[in-house]
Amino acid sequence: MFTMLHGSLVAIITPFAKDLSVDEAALERLIEFQIQNGTHAIVSCGTTGESATLSHDEHKRVVWATVDFCSGRIPVVAGTGSNSTREAVDLTRFAEKAGADAALVVVPYYNKPSQDGMLAHFGAVASSVGIPVILYNVPGRSAANLLPETVARLCEKHKNIAGIKEASSVEQASKVMHLCGGDFSLFSGDDAINFPLLALGSRGSVSVTANVAPGKVADMHNLYENGQAGRARDIHYDLLALNEALFIESNPVPVKTALSLMKMDSGVFRPPLCRMSAAGKRELTRVLKSGGLV
Repeated sequence: MFTMLHGSLVAIITPFAKDLSVDEAALERLIEFQIQNGTHAIVSCGTTGESATLSHDEHKRVVWATVDFCSGRIPVVAGTGSNSTREAVDLTRFAEKAGADAALVVVPYYNKPSQDGMLAHFGAVASSVGIPVILYNVPGRSAANLLPETVARLCEKHKNIAGIKEASSVEQASKVMHLCGGDFSLFSGDDAINFPLLALGSRGSVSVTANVAPGKVADMHNLYENGQAGRARDIHYDLLALNEALFIESNPVPVKTALSLMKMDSGVFRPPLCRMSAAGKRELTRVLKSGGLV
C-alpha cells in the first residue's frame, strides 16, 4: 500500500466529546467526509490529532478505529512518534498489528537529540517493524532538525524508511531529494509549500487544510499528477489565505474552530490547548466566508 501513498494525506483531527473523551462516532463521520471528497490517505494521531494529549491506550484506540473505519478503502498512516524510543517502538509495533499501511515517526521532541541520537532512534523504530516508516521533520515543534545527510544514512541502511514528511524549508527538502534519490518519497509537511514541493518531486502533502477543504487539496494534487501544473497552481493560490488563516494560532486550534464554524464534528480541545481568541476567530471566519466555506 505504500506505493499508493500520494496526493492529499489529511492530518486528521481527533474529535473530543465535552467530557474530553475521544468521540469515535464523530471521527468516523470526519473520515467519511474525507473519503467522499477525494482525500488520498488518512494520517491519524499526528500533531493535528492532538497526539501529545492522548494516553497510550487512547492513541492505540484511535489508530485501530481509523483503520477499522477506513476498511481498506483508503490507506492509513499512523502517527507513532514519541520522545521516548521505547514508546515509539511500542506504538509503531501496534500500528503494524492494527493494519496501518505506514507509520509516521516524528523527530523526538524536547530532548533535542544529536544526529547520532536520531540515527539510533529511527533505526530502532524501523528495525522493529515491517511496514514502511515515514520520518517527520518539524524543527519548529521538535526543537531539533533532522539533517538531509542523516536522512540519507537512514534510508540507505533501513529499506523500510521509505519517505519523509518535511516541514522545515524548500531548501532542505531539495537537499533530501538530491541525496536520497527518486525511490525515496517526499511529502510536504506545511500547506504553504505543498505546491512548490511538487516541483521537487514530492509525492504529496500531509495536509492540515485538507480537513477543511479536502476536495480542493486533492484536486491540486490530481491536476499536477495529470500534467496540468497551471491549474494546480491556480488552486494553490486560491488556498493561500486559508492556509495562512489555519496557522494564525497554534495548530490544531484554528482548524478545529473552522470545522465547528462549518457545523462539523470538531469537538472540544484538550488542555493545554483552548478556544481561539476572539480576534483570531473573526479573521478565520472572514477567510472562510470569502472562500464560501461558511
